[in-house]
Amino acid sequence: MKADKIIVSTALFTGNTSSPMDGFAAVKDTEVIGVGPRSEMEGFRGPGTEVWDVGSRLVIPGFHDFHLHWFLGAMFEGFCQLTFGSTEEATAKMVAEYAGKHPDEEWVLGFGWHHVRWPGQTLPTRHSLDQYIPNRPVVLLNEEAHSAWLNTAALERLGIHRNTPEPPFGKIEKDENGEPTGFLYETAVQYVVKAFTFDEKVKNRLMTGMLKKASSFGITSVSDMLPLPGYTLGDPTFYREFEEKGKLTTRIHFLDVLDGDLERSKRHRNHFHSDKLQFSGLKQFLDGVPLTYTGYLLQPYADRPNETGGIIYEPDVYRKWIEDADREGFRIRLHACGDAAVRVGLDLYEHARNVNGPRDSRHTIEHIEVCSPQDFDRFRELGVIASIQPEHLTSGSMDTHAYLDRLGTERSRYTWPIGSLQQHDASIAFGTDFPIVDLNPMLGLYRAVTRKHEDGTPHGGWNPEEKISLAHALIHYTKSPAYGNFREHELGTIEAGKKADIVVLDRNLFEVRAEEILETDVWMTMMDGEIVFGK
Repeated sequence: MKADKIIVSTALFTGNTSSPMDGFAAVKDTEVIGVGPRSEMEGFRGPGTEVWDVGSRLVIPGFHDFHLHWFLGAMFEGFCQLTFGSTEEATAKMVAEYAGKHPDEEWVLGFGWHHVRWPGQTLPTRHSLDQYIPNRPVVLLNEEAHSAWLNTAALERLGIHRNTPEPPFGKIEKDENGEPTGFLYETAVQYVVKAFTFDEKVKNRLMTGMLKKASSFGITSVSDMLPLPGYTLGDPTFYREFEEKGKLTTRIHFLDVLDGDLERSKRHRNHFHSDKLQFSGLKQFLDGVPLTYTGYLLQPYADRPNETGGIIYEPDVYRKWIEDADREGFRIRLHACGDAAVRVGLDLYEHARNVNGPRDSRHTIEHIEVCSPQDFDRFRELGVIASIQPEHLTSGSMDTHAYLDRLGTERSRYTWPIGSLQQHDASIAFGTDFPIVDLNPMLGLYRAVTRKHEDGTPHGGWNPEEKISLAHALIHYTKSPAYGNFREHELGTIEAGKKADIVVLDRNLFEVRAEEILETDVWMTMMDGEIVFGK
């Protein structure tokens, strides 16, 4: 069989070895039909075959982001971006400037601010926004999407007042008079969902922009973690419209919320199982994040000795939800940042296995920002995937890393324990958690390989024992997520019979200093045998 296209490189990384080879990948239609050393290429070359010799550029399988929030990320990109707001006042001015440039938008939407980066780390209030935008409703999600900052007009439009009930694990911040300050926390953010209702024109703009961004970073597959605390953003029916038009250039594996309504989840499973758009399982939150003291810890916070955090629902609720979902063959993914939450998640999966019997469930724990060494072996024993986002470990520098304050020296040793989990034979899959951090996979690769922060500290890396090799980092970003989504027979490596999802980087990462990973760009992205970015 002759190929339509052949990609040739001195650095072809198939994902099945620990280093690249001098070789080729032959593509026909949507599949790879041959891979091997350069000397075997001619057997696949016909009169109409295009041969692309990319020199020493690294050729890899398409990146597979195992944890992001697709449409939330599209919104982050499509509206006011506040990541670099340095104070409450400066951020409010950024919102006002955006509002002035977009007078036709009914809601002024912004994303990415975080008060923990501001002097004093004081929670923002509606008053600073009212000063600049008194009449149009303003809703601003913070960078973790776990909090929202509103002006008075938005509170009034959404019907949030002093007597509005707080949902479980949520908080409506009040002033000394009992009036809402404009700050919503955790599941209380569900009250702002009305502001995220868009017409088709806006949705198409956001979706198109997100697809282009993903392709530009070499991302050919994702896991869309639709549910967030208290609300859901993203619509698989809308995604299908793009698929039907041939415009879905990223494979989307989406999740539904684990809440006991398995009939809804069964409908998703029955309706969405195509090559490019698949229902992937159920997700729920166990805890919050240690940064805001909502991560559930085995021992109290170092800087708040009377606080350990906690889980959102009662243990019996989780136990029943997971037991029932597991019995129906659903895979489950649990957000667990604190070491106690990780243990609870493993216990819940173990309970389901004991009750329903063992199966290839590929249940997953998400984030694992801190983990007890006593639980490392349990991932392998239970067949649970460790879904980690290496870029979360970054900070401006060691001097400002909040987890040293939250956890203390001893527990900080086991933050983002990628190397330890790998040594204990856990299945590990990488993602970004975009838009909480940047979508660029190069950032995650760099963190996993160096464990360094923005200023290059610490020397040798943050907990250098947890570093992994570049080859393993690439595998955790390609082959492992394909396994995590039950697609290892189609995706994740460059080999005959698999989908031609292939990325060419602008340099060979195996031959450059680790710091150059941050400077690396995608030269070309191929998905289903078609060029969707570059060349």
